[in-house]
Amino acid sequence: MRKIAILASLPLIISACCRGPVYERLNLQAESEYLHPVRPASEGRNPCWNKFAKKFMYAPAFEVPSVPGADKYRFTVRSAEGSWSFLSDRPDADLSPIWNQIPPANVDLTVEALVGEAADTVYSRSFLRDFPFKGPYNGPVRSYKEAAIRAALHNHLMPQVQNWIGNTVPDMSLWTNTYPCKIIGSTIRNECLVALLLPDRKENALEVARSAAAFLIAQSRPKGEPLAFFPPTYYLDTQASGEEQNQGKTMTMEATFAGNAFLDLYDVTGEKEWLDRAVEIGRTYVRLQREDGSLPIKVDFVTGEPVNDAHALLHPLLRYFQRLEGYSFGEFSQARLKAERWMDETAMERFELTGQFEDVNVLGLEPYQNLTNCTAAPYASYILDKGTISESDISNAVDLIRFCEDQFVHWDYADTTADGFHKSNAPCVHEQYKFEVPVDDSSCNVANAWLDLYEVTGDLLALAKAKALIDNITIQQNAQDGMIPTIFNWRKPGNGGDYWMNCSYASITTLLRLASMTEDLNRLDD
Repeated sequence: MRKIAILASLPLIISACCRGPVYERLNLQAESEYLHPVRPASEGRNPCWNKFAKKFMYAPAFEVPSVPGADKYRFTVRSAEGSWSFLSDRPDADLSPIWNQIPPANVDLTVEALVGEAADTVYSRSFLRDFPFKGPYNGPVRSYKEAAIRAALHNHLMPQVQNWIGNTVPDMSLWTNTYPCKIIGSTIRNECLVALLLPDRKENALEVARSAAAFLIAQSRPKGEPLAFFPPTYYLDTQASGEEQNQGKTMTMEATFAGNAFLDLYDVTGEKEWLDRAVEIGRTYVRLQREDGSLPIKVDFVTGEPVNDAHALLHPLLRYFQRLEGYSFGEFSQARLKAERWMDETAMERFELTGQFEDVNVLGLEPYQNLTNCTAAPYASYILDKGTISESDISNAVDLIRFCEDQFVHWDYADTTADGFHKSNAPCVHEQYKFEVPVDDSSCNVANAWLDLYEVTGDLLALAKAKALIDNITIQQNAQDGMIPTIFNWRKPGNGGDYWMNCSYASITTLLRLASMTEDLNRLDD
């Protein structure tokens, strides 16, 4: 655990509390932390970000207009369970005075301005007051390492993966291969893991990986072009890749998936051609980077020209530059620092962690209309793992992690079977506002951010929350074939359904990470 000593001035969020068994203390700590709103606009750092939010775990505060002459504002929350009220001098007060009294339920909020004897409703809103963390949850059904190896082996044995032996193009019965950087890149990374974890399968796994890597290279832009060495985001006219808005375009951050795959292949084989290819991808990113450190979210695949005014959120590139620097390529440090500044001064200050998905258009969206854990949690992880960390850095990372829990984590659901089983398999994490479905990769995003926070601060609650999410991955895993479903509440049968290799790879590496933390996990025992 890499605990640091600059945390004395941070708020209750990472403090200890109470005596007694570990989870009793942690549940009380969580209950106390839920009274602190997530980055409210009243702090003056960012606009009110929760206009489109449908649920809250932390006491929320809203953008409520002030009324001239109002003496007080009355906040009332109603549900089928009852009614709770309090008075405040501010129209934008958070709901902490009553928050922990309200049981999980769909609720209605009204805010009334009190002017003399009159009470006028100035704001109303409905939302889910979500279930809080109350551990412990169900533990793992098999060891984390066994779960990881079985999942990696499942992927390795998939016919669509073994198709790479003797073939130069992907098997499109796995339709997600239409996103080659992400899916084929993750296939390569899985095969590199298999080569390390299962020596008897190393030769076959590396043959698959080299063949898939050769395909990415064959599809890449030539040297000397604006997007030199970038493989495409889209392949063939299937799913989102066939939409007119995506024809001949590419998502700028996607090449990091391919670059990381090439680095993994270099790490396993020592073959320098893969390192050289990864470095050239990094150099193309440096050429694309604007003076302010930003990059466009989407560009023409031939000309490199932006196709809209949207900016990419840069957490994948920050990680990629950081990794390249680890191979002694210091040339990427300045570009990384510029990207860091842009993220800190723009994305973090606005607290606008908009989704960056190939199949969800960013055009026409209002600010904060499609927030997601998939940008916020990985950026928090980067902040916590970047080396020198300031108090401001940790405060920002904590805000991002709390935001993810508030908006996307589900510790429980009211919707259960007659026997009391969760219909949607909590604890889990929903992906984004535009896809309110529990996804294994989302659980990994948030769990890893909590593990990073634990390693920096020693906060056992962060470790307990991460463990609960990762334990549920082992529960969702198919006990017969080792498959970890991408979607936790309506898994489609067969390997050609909604199965995303990048999500599976995230689960595998997250399971392996927790497998290495046995001593830390022992701290959660009563």
